[in-house]
Order: sequence, then C-alpha cells, then structure tokens
Amino acid sequence: MQAVILRDVRTRFFNHGLGFLLVPLWPLAHMFILLMIYTFMGRKAPFGDSLRLFFATGLLPCLTFMYVSRFMALSIVINRPMLAIPAVKVLDILFARAFLEVIAAFLMVFLTFLILLSLGDNPFPNDWEQATLAFLSTILLAIGVGVLVGVITSMFTFFATVYALTLIVVYISSGTLFVVSALPAQAAYALSWNPALQAVEWMRSAFFPTYNSPVLDKYYLLSFGLGALFLGLVLERSVRRIVLEGK
Repeated sequence: MQAVILRDVRTRFFNHGLGFLLVPLWPLAHMFILLMIYTFMGRKAPFGDSLRLFFATGLLPCLTFMYVSRFMALSIVINRPMLAIPAVKVLDILFARAFLEVIAAFLMVFLTFLILLSLGDNPFPNDWEQATLAFLSTILLAIGVGVLVGVITSMFTFFATVYALTLIVVYISSGTLFVVSALPAQAAYALSWNPALQAVEWMRSAFFPTYNSPVLDKYYLLSFGLGALFLGLVLERSVRRIVLEGK
C-alpha cells in the first residue's frame, strides 16, 4: 500500500508530491466563492451571527464526505494499471487514497479554524466532544461509501461518473446552504435520509447551543457508514477474482 500512496501523492496534482499540499485549498476556495456570492446579494447567515461560521460548519463535513468518497472511487480508475502487480489489491488502492484524503480533510479543518480565528470569528464549538464525533463519523461515512463505490467502479468504470453526478444531489440536499428546521416537516423528513445532511446537522448542533435539529439521527449516520463499509468489503471479497482477471 505504501507504493500506492507514493504514486497517489505524485499524481494527485501536477505530477509533483508538493502538489498534494494544494488539496485542502480547494474546499476553502469553495467556501470563499459562496461567501462572495452571499455578500454580493446582501444575504445574512441563515442561522447565527456569522455567515462564515455557518458555511464552515456545513461545508467541512459535507465536502469531507464528498472529496474522500469520490477520490477513493476515482483512485481505482487512475491506478487500475497497478492491479497488474500481484501484490496490489483493490483495497490497497482504496485505503491508500482514503489515507491521503483524510489527512487532507484534517488539514482543511485546521486551515479553516485559523482563517476564521484571524477574521474575528469564534471557531470553537460549543461541545468539543460532539464536534469531534461528528467529524469522525463523517470520515467513517466517507470511507464506507468510498469502499463500496470503489469496488463497484473496479467492475464498471462508468460508475465513477454516475457517483460524481449523484454527489451533486447529495450536496444540494445536504443542508449546507440552508437550515433544515426552516423547511416544511415533510420536506425535512425526506431530506433526512441523506447521510451527508445528518453529518451537517450533527456538526451544527455541536457548534450552536440553540441549534435544535428536528431530524438529527446520529445512529442513522453511523449505521449508514458501517453498513456501506461492510457491504463494500463483502462485495470486494466476492468479486476479487473477477476484478483481477479483468485488469
């Protein structure tokens, strides 16, 4: 797996290892663009006093899930030639990418924390324990879904595109840009099946003491992540020979 990690570090950006340091900057650029749009439109934070903090508590869990799981799936497409090496398995490629993307996610959180602090915001959560659990649960969800989607992609390469399109819907319905409790009860319930929304609601509940989510279900998020991971591992074991023969 070490060889796969080194290859991923070099190929992630500009065919140079230092390019990997740019990975955490993309989500920050995403947040900056949203802030520019909302500021230009004269919009205020849907909840709380800081638009920056509101976006950060939504974007960090949502983008962590999207980036980690998506690039785990893409790693199979990018590194498929490595499956010709007998010692390299599909899970080696998936977990190597997961390792790098999780590091990038923690760097993203750290940089966001520093930026918010420098701008005069209060980036400290009201409940550190719950904020930590929310982020770790998001990583579990991302890795679980990443393994499942990655194994499917190892058999059907086009599925990486299908999943990328699915993530657009996941993002729009994640609650990153709005407050779920402001929606009609039926709409909020329908969106609650989106595990990314559960991650966002959990994180915001940890940051804002008065943020009462009507749909937050922590056990659903954990169950979804563990279930996806279990299914992915079982599927990989079932189709391992087919994938390796089709390399």
